Amino acid sequence: MFVFKVLQMGHDSRGEFMRQSLTVMSLFFFAFLAKVTKGASFNPLAVLSSAISGDFSQFLFTIGTRIPAQVIGSITAVRLLIDTFPEIGRGPRLNVDIHKGALTEGLLAFGVVTISLGLARKIPGSFFMKTWISSISKLSLHILGSDLTGGCMNPASVMGWAYARGDHITKEHILVYWLAPIQGALLAVWTFKLLFRPQKQDEKEKLKGKTD
Repeated sequence: MFVFKVLQMGHDSRGEFMRQSLTVMSLFFFAFLAKVTKGASFNPLAVLSSAISGDFSQFLFTIGTRIPAQVIGSITAVRLLIDTFPEIGRGPRLNVDIHKGALTEGLLAFGVVTISLGLARKIPGSFFMKTWISSISKLSLHILGSDLTGGCMNPASVMGWAYARGDHITKEHILVYWLAPIQGALLAVWTFKLLFRPQKQDEKEKLKGKTD
């Protein structure tokens, strides 16, 4: 809405380029906030994937506190947006059948979590490069799924819009935008663990080899 209404740009290549550029900038901003706050996130998939790799108390804290807080924040933000800008729309909608939608969101979640885990392992210290690759990857995956499910990859964000529409407890919403992405994220974490050993274990084996 900012691009098309405020900046008066049309739905052409210039307008789309500006819209996607602002999306990347917003992802950089949230990545910076996550770095400053040492782990804050607006996406349940991100905190869930890290919680699975941690201890049980961290998992319980994520399920019982962090994800509900993200959902409440999303619902509140969407309500404020709708009250301030009534013409903003009603968020992402499912444009295919429920099975294709669930498969789409599951695959997108699998992709974005796999990329995040890979970047955390391969580029642990470079904030700009890691955020740039992550932002472009998320944007690309979003574009791939935008015509089918909205390409959300964020259950909390979709929950805010679904709650505003009154369809947050429907089978389509729960299956496509919650269960499928969570399953995709879990599969990504388990697949990554299966293919790549933890870095600490690799470092221990290297040190052991040097001492031998």
